[in-house]
Amino acid sequence: MRYIIKRVIFFVITAWAALTMNFILPRLMPGNPAEVMIAKFRGRLNPQAINALEIAFGINVHQNMFIQYADYLKRMVVGNFGVSVTFYPTNVSQVLSQAIPWTIGLFGVSTVIAFLLGTILGIRTSWRRNSASSSVIVPFSLFLNSMPYFWFALVIDYIFAFELGWFPLGGAYSSGGSLHGWALVGSILYYAILPGTTIIVTATGGWLLTMRNNMISVLSDDFVTFARAKGLPDRVIEYKYAARNAILPSFTGFAMALGFIISGALLTEIVFSYPGVGYLLYQSVLNIDYPLMQAIFLFITVAVLTANFIADIVYVFLDPRVRTRGE
Repeated sequence: MRYIIKRVIFFVITAWAALTMNFILPRLMPGNPAEVMIAKFRGRLNPQAINALEIAFGINVHQNMFIQYADYLKRMVVGNFGVSVTFYPTNVSQVLSQAIPWTIGLFGVSTVIAFLLGTILGIRTSWRRNSASSSVIVPFSLFLNSMPYFWFALVIDYIFAFELGWFPLGGAYSSGGSLHGWALVGSILYYAILPGTTIIVTATGGWLLTMRNNMISVLSDDFVTFARAKGLPDRVIEYKYAARNAILPSFTGFAMALGFIISGALLTEIVFSYPGVGYLLYQSVLNIDYPLMQAIFLFITVAVLTANFIADIVYVFLDPRVRTRGE
């Protein structure tokens, strides 16, 4: 119980610190979203309206900073993120609600597939680490893990979309005609093949190497040696003894990866013009869109903290050493 209370306190303090940084960092950037809005309309707006726009965007530079901070915290708690500069006059909550499902659908599924594939291959290559297949898979995985995912995205987009024309260059679904039902689902899956492949291919290598290293370390422990001495089948030792203990560190990394799903893969979404949160963040930075930036950073922070908190709680049930505090 004491462990859970500590994690709750840590969660609250970290969330407050992240909210504070989320308030400060955009205001350190040069420029002002209200000025950007006036420039966007090329002077057709009355310059006297700049004060009203600053208030609407939650950036009242004429107000005391502490008052701005208190107003910011109050708006964040009730979910009032203001009006987006980039998509003016659309509310930030509405903009995010349209982008988040695309990011979770694509990168959530891709991350889960990459984790499962990498973990299973990591278990097998560590158990049969002297085999010919392991000697080929491990260096190849190291190459995949060190390869920049945006570079791989550019390569496969150029080859399979631009040169061969097998897939679309970008987007999330076909915009031609009115698609409904299974036709729309098929179009979404078709457009997701290249960006999904980018995430799966580049992430699988990292999960494989992590699981393999954990397994090799666990295989040298005494309880594995004792299981061999008892004459247990190799399959039981491999999965119920070694893999079950080796997967715990990978589980923490997987929880963090799930938290970062909400941010999307920024450069991959830019390469494929995929309408997810990462591409939205890129647009908000270009347009100095404080309200949208703050909302995206808040969602990313909360998602990562929540995923880690859940992982810590699950750890209590998976690892008895956490419940006994190592005693």
